[in-house]
Amino acid sequence: MTNQNKTKKVSYRKVFFKLLKYMFVYKWTMIAALLFLVVMSIVESTIPLVARHYIDTYLVHQDTPTFHVGLLAGYYALFVLQLVLTYTGSLLFARVSFSVVRDIRQDAFSNLQQLNMQYFDRTPSGSIVARITNDTQAIATMFSDILSAFIRASFVFSATLYTMLSLDWSVTLMIVILLPIVIMCVSIYRKLSTPLVMATRSRLSDLNVKLAESIEGMRIIQAFGQEQRLIDEFETINQEHLMYANRTIIMDSLMLRPAMSLLKLLAYALLMAYFGITWQTLGISAGLIYAFIQYINRLFNPLIQLTQNYSQLQTSVIAAKRVFDIIERQDYEPEQRKSTAQIKQGNIEFKDVCFSYDGQTQVLNHVSFSVKQGETIAFVGHTGSGKSSIINVFMRFYEFEQGQILIDGVDIKEYAQEELRKNVGLVLQDPFLFHGTIQSNIAMYQNLSDQDVEAAAKFVDAHQFIMQLPKQYSEPVTERGSTLSSGQRQLLAFARTMAMQPKILILDEATANIDSETEETIQCSLAKMRKGRTTIAIAHRLSTIQDANCIYVLDKGVIIEQGTHEELLQRKGTYYTMYQLQAGALRKDE
Repeated sequence: MTNQNKTKKVSYRKVFFKLLKYMFVYKWTMIAALLFLVVMSIVESTIPLVARHYIDTYLVHQDTPTFHVGLLAGYYALFVLQLVLTYTGSLLFARVSFSVVRDIRQDAFSNLQQLNMQYFDRTPSGSIVARITNDTQAIATMFSDILSAFIRASFVFSATLYTMLSLDWSVTLMIVILLPIVIMCVSIYRKLSTPLVMATRSRLSDLNVKLAESIEGMRIIQAFGQEQRLIDEFETINQEHLMYANRTIIMDSLMLRPAMSLLKLLAYALLMAYFGITWQTLGISAGLIYAFIQYINRLFNPLIQLTQNYSQLQTSVIAAKRVFDIIERQDYEPEQRKSTAQIKQGNIEFKDVCFSYDGQTQVLNHVSFSVKQGETIAFVGHTGSGKSSIINVFMRFYEFEQGQILIDGVDIKEYAQEELRKNVGLVLQDPFLFHGTIQSNIAMYQNLSDQDVEAAAKFVDAHQFIMQLPKQYSEPVTERGSTLSSGQRQLLAFARTMAMQPKILILDEATANIDSETEETIQCSLAKMRKGRTTIAIAHRLSTIQDANCIYVLDKGVIIEQGTHEELLQRKGTYYTMYQLQAGALRKDE
């Protein structure tokens, strides 16, 4: 499981200061919210004073009741004002919180687009989705509920403590002496609950990973009858999540409200015992006793509220850290020097290129070859021989450690990324289509006219099947183009590539998943696409690359054979064996 047994120490201070940077953008709204809460805390601390005055002046001495109406009206007006101020302050906090979360989510997604492929190789997609959705939502809860409650409680606590000291400092100190016990309880709770909260969040992430994996691989799961296995695995993770969630609840139930409530009752007991012993000698009034009882509520209730929210605060901080881990990652795709060099012909040369994914095992070992404009070369070899790795380093998905790659005699690192992407067209074995329309998938949201899109479709022979669709170029495309056949998806990928008018064409087993009937159309389209362009093809079907100018046979990252189709067959080496195996399989099928 992902991070199943790992719990890293989370620095609350560091995470909080990072969040403050996002809050600072909305500083004026925050200041307004704070002002409302400050005034609210003053109003709240004033209410017991009004009640004390009313008790001591009118109830005890039984003065003229004319003043009762006005005083009572003012007393209840303070409650209404407190509600209005609390609502307005909380509303402003909520606006800031959702704005901050939007910014954090956008920064995380933006940085995600720049990370290198190794990050996506190591990190399950479900885990990434959980961080940008569930974890950012936890941050929103922290801002809108917990942070506003904390600030409100801080102001109320401070105003209450100040008012209590001004009324009777000796009684106040007797109550305040209990606060270190509160701090100790919170410290113990934090130490015991942090591993539980982190484990709970980890299991939630694992649930997202398993869910995403199940959805993406549903065809294979059902085809191999693996439904029960996936259900059992999901149940195991789900049960672990429940176990840690229950442990967290037990910890909360023992350490939070019961402990705080017990301390509040102890404060009541101390207060009543003190007043019971000293009221005759000190002349303590009933109004003062009532005021202190109310202030004990206002002193301990915020602490109870904060300790109740502490578990959620931990969850939110851990979630924020997970999101900031994405925002702060700097393992970006290989850097280009952003020069003004332009690709004019598309001649390619690999010189002694070495590459490793893990820094230990060489996947490409001193690979050298060249291909000129208008030529087509192909790479063949067994699985793991390094064919796709050549494409990966050429497309700058990964950085190579040694050697040089030249385009038109210029080091590939000298070209701006935009120049490379614009002039190198990539067609994969499994074409990826975006949710949208036929038109948007061909144009790839670039500034292309309808005529340009249609011309690209006609060029690759996709126009005919598109016109047979109910809405033609406006036909909706579902996720991954699941309503289209594999051949139709591949033709759309061809059209998308040709709409860019690239000078270099990369074909990564572009016909591997195409049926024999559709393959003829695909091959005709490929022939037109390759004309006048530098083409590098990775082939599974050797029959599709027989007209290549040169075929390279790879084995464990080393070029072991090279030549035309006929030359390689005459040598009767690895290529000859591969060709005979495929030809024999075809004859057997026939």
